[in-house]
Amino acid sequence: MEFHSPLYLLLLLLLIPYIIWYFFFRNSGEAKSEVTVRFSDTAPYRFKATSWRVRLIALPMLLRCAAFVFIVIALARPQTHNAWDERTVEGIDIMLAMDVSTSMLAEDLKPNRIEAAKAKASEFIADRPNDNIGLTIFAGEAFTQCPMTTDHTTLLNLLQTTKTDIAARGLISDGTAIGMGLANAVSRLKKSKAKSKVVILLTDGSNNMGDISPMTAAQIAKSLGIRVYTIGIGTTSVAPYPMPVAGGVQYVNIPVEIDTRTLKDIAMVSDGNFYRATNTKELKQIYQDIDKLEKSRLNVKKYSKRYEVFQPWAILALILLALEVLLRLTVFRRIS
Repeated sequence: MEFHSPLYLLLLLLLIPYIIWYFFFRNSGEAKSEVTVRFSDTAPYRFKATSWRVRLIALPMLLRCAAFVFIVIALARPQTHNAWDERTVEGIDIMLAMDVSTSMLAEDLKPNRIEAAKAKASEFIADRPNDNIGLTIFAGEAFTQCPMTTDHTTLLNLLQTTKTDIAARGLISDGTAIGMGLANAVSRLKKSKAKSKVVILLTDGSNNMGDISPMTAAQIAKSLGIRVYTIGIGTTSVAPYPMPVAGGVQYVNIPVEIDTRTLKDIAMVSDGNFYRATNTKELKQIYQDIDKLEKSRLNVKKYSKRYEVFQPWAILALILLALEVLLRLTVFRRIS
């Protein structure tokens, strides 16, 4: 347990003069004001047993002091937290590079390409709890949605919030910049110390945007020892696409134009594999195949947030104060 404001603990020093006053000076001051009864002879009371009330006469004072101690501790804000947990686990470093262009709304996979891709990627992440996994998204441009992390809860939340509307709303250019998406993912892996470094790139189109060609990015990945697994998602002919119209949505068939040749070349150059997913079942099988990747040793550090624990101390202080007042007004009530 640690204290957020430990200086408050100095208030406990006030107990020292209070205790000294109570036991050494209080009685002399009170004796002058209390009512007394005179006896001619105290001999009959010499051997009378001391009552339990007399023995416990200092109990209210002790309760008062204990309550004060608990109040000071509560003011100092005690906190608990989990210490750094460093351990060695088996895992690899993986970057997911996912196409989020508007064509990913095509519904040849159910409910559509983007949601099917997210669902199977989520299952893949859940099955690899010890891996550092990150997420790059790209359309006409690319950026990192989540850097590599073992905090898969955060990663999955960011994955679920990924939508194609960032291109539809003009936040980034629409299109398919495969080279930029791959280059962004590779840049996140270049400083990795893991034995196995992997990019899983998923797209439904052909490279038509970006300043870096797919093969240039593949050569960079090869030079850094990064394997690239490419996935072409979509049927082999045409796909139903929801086209917004006045008052609703009209479906039109759009051609499926996946540059499988480039995706194969990227995988071959980087010692990875190319996969073709024409339905959700095939996409699931692809992620299961990639899941069989070799593992390497990683040092993982985890840290959890601090938790405030002043409440029990404050409650104890209130209980002791209430008990002290109750005893002082009843059992230890003094008549003066």
